[in-house]
Amino acid sequence: LMHTTRTSSTAPGRDLTPLLAGAATAVGGLGALLALTGSDSPLRAPLTVFFLLAAPAAGIAAALRGFDPFARVLTSLAGSVVLNMLVAQGMLATHRWSARGGVVAMAVLSALILLLVLMRRRRTAKGRDL
Repeated sequence: LMHTTRTSSTAPGRDLTPLLAGAATAVGGLGALLALTGSDSPLRAPLTVFFLLAAPAAGIAAALRGFDPFARVLTSLAGSVVLNMLVAQGMLATHRWSARGGVVAMAVLSALILLLVLMRRRRTAKGRDL
């Protein structure tokens, strides 16, 4: 029987994960805002692409809690690319393609994924309380 002990390489109170998550949220939100307003900023394209990849990846990663961190990142990014391609294909097939529409569609899908994850966690937490 093998026992694995995890040690933290950072000092207590020095975890940068919340800071990085907040920064990524701000950057993604700015990208969505620039795309939806039709800004002529040179940052519009890279920040919008970041939003289109990061928003659904965050939802998928939340659903994969408990997986190995590397596998979780890789799977959530691959799932994000797949969702983006499906949305683009659907919009092109229905002749409704627009960058703004794609951003809105990905925001809605990402929010739905996160909502489903939260509902599932809440339901399983209630089941444990009984």
